[in-house]
Amino acid sequence: LDAAVATDGGIVIAVPRLAHIANFDDFDPLRQQPGVKLVFVPAGKPLPAEATLVILPGSKATIADLKFLREQGWDVDLAGHLRRGGRVLGICGGQQLLNVVLGGTLIQHIPDAVQDALAHEQPNPRNEPGHPVQITGGSLLHRIVGATELPVNSAHHQAVETVAPGAVCDAVAPDGVIEGIEHPGYRFCIGVQWHPEFFISEGDRKLFSAFIAACQK
Repeated sequence: LDAAVATDGGIVIAVPRLAHIANFDDFDPLRQQPGVKLVFVPAGKPLPAEATLVILPGSKATIADLKFLREQGWDVDLAGHLRRGGRVLGICGGQQLLNVVLGGTLIQHIPDAVQDALAHEQPNPRNEPGHPVQITGGSLLHRIVGATELPVNSAHHQAVETVAPGAVCDAVAPDGVIEGIEHPGYRFCIGVQWHPEFFISEGDRKLFSAFIAACQK
């Protein structure tokens, strides 16, 4: 879909086409959701104002993705989207982008910064779990998934270092690496370091269901 496609009242999910992501097939499960329109926003186009939800994807080149995001003005669009009550989901590197856009910092290479780090670039396929994460009790993520621990996949070497002002950490790996953030000051603003679109656990399904439900309010 082009960013200029008109909608008919369904949920519009905007996904910026970051330069270092060649394959957007991971979004196929969302394409199958009734009433959902995916809008892949090309370079040079603003994030559509009518978007109900913005999903920030990510690659393993987060710094390059961040530079590209800013060059397109999408960081400004994203801030405006949040101020207007829009919903945002950051996935994997997209969580890292979200944290930096909100004012946080990153670990550039986990093995250099975390002692006895897990294999966050898991050797097994991404449709299998790589490690568990602990969910912070009382967080929005906890209320959504209804669990204090989830099995997740893992395909990253960077991570959130300092959580952005106003945001909170809502999930951590056993080695202490931050795996989830959320911002209570916005209507719906969550980032997760794993790829919930693989639906490894029931918690992943609940997460996407919650995003869709939030967009309908």
